Amino acid sequence: MAGNTFGKLFTLTSFGESHGVGIGGIVDGCPSGLHIDQDEIRKEMSRRKPGQSSITTQRKEEDEFEILSGLFENRTTGAPIAFLIRNSDYRPSDYDALKDVFRPSHADYSYFEKYGIRDHRGGGRSSARETAARVFAGAIAKQLLKSEGVNITAFVKQVGTISLDDNIEGLDLSVAETNAVRCPDPATAEKMIKFIEELKSVGDTTGGIVYCSISGTKPGWGEPVFDKLHADLGKAMLSINAAHGFEYGSGFKGAAMRGSVHNDSFIKNESGKIVTTTNNSGGIQGGISNGMNIYFQVAFKPVSTILQSQTTINNKGESVDVLPGGRHDPCVVPRAVPVVEAMAALVLADHFLRNRSAKL
Repeated sequence: MAGNTFGKLFTLTSFGESHGVGIGGIVDGCPSGLHIDQDEIRKEMSRRKPGQSSITTQRKEEDEFEILSGLFENRTTGAPIAFLIRNSDYRPSDYDALKDVFRPSHADYSYFEKYGIRDHRGGGRSSARETAARVFAGAIAKQLLKSEGVNITAFVKQVGTISLDDNIEGLDLSVAETNAVRCPDPATAEKMIKFIEELKSVGDTTGGIVYCSISGTKPGWGEPVFDKLHADLGKAMLSINAAHGFEYGSGFKGAAMRGSVHNDSFIKNESGKIVTTTNNSGGIQGGISNGMNIYFQVAFKPVSTILQSQTTINNKGESVDVLPGGRHDPCVVPRAVPVVEAMAALVLADHFLRNRSAKL
């Protein structure tokens, strides 16, 4: 199976299945001498783990990790950082009735056609359980970026049709971590939570949008042509389970604007730093960061597993009705927030190292 490694200089190779022994990976390319705060890694893991609130899956995984190599006295040695996150609350028998069934909107059929075999236990490799490895690696990348003054903050902007408006400048983004849905506006968060609870009660699901803002990125990160910074961010976000859309800067709204309005003019601010008067470019021009804040949005589809009967086919081509069991999120968006941050951190850490080697 190809496609399990992300990055060029700062890389993550992940492994494991949803209901197997565990999930893990190898982070390679991290510079030596970086102090790693393992409590910060635990904090990030706890933001993603299941069972954290009434609106998430009730699977209980503490997501405690074992670091197998690459650290000495909590400092990176420059060697690959290997880690393992053991599954504890896995119930493969929950999926026995689905082993021959192609569930609607899941990867069952496409995996079977590609490999001729599939792990039906919660989707196996296609399960969002794999994102635990991304969050671990992202926590390492975040600590590298923090040493460079970079801060990455994501939050839930929309659940179903309930949405914040586009003006987020006045919001205290730290408030997002004080509620179950991770929305920085308490009144909107309450509406979102109520909506998700209503869907959960009838066995249905919904999607939403995660917004991410990145400050402190220096000018010059990113590569022209095929490895543009926004292109790598787009690939990173669209590689997340259930992600169906990505836009940065003005995004699709920019298509309706005039160039005279959309263009970001350069000025020198009071401290002599070159900045732009607007930021429709989303902090990236020509595929390279310009020092302004980078911002983007990721759209997530409704969770495919609904606790309602649906008609599909099995691997013999016969029409069957399916009613999945197991434990599932009615809305994946709140738990996707730390995954979005992690993938952004992996992209930026990679481009930070690539830029460092670009000139004397």
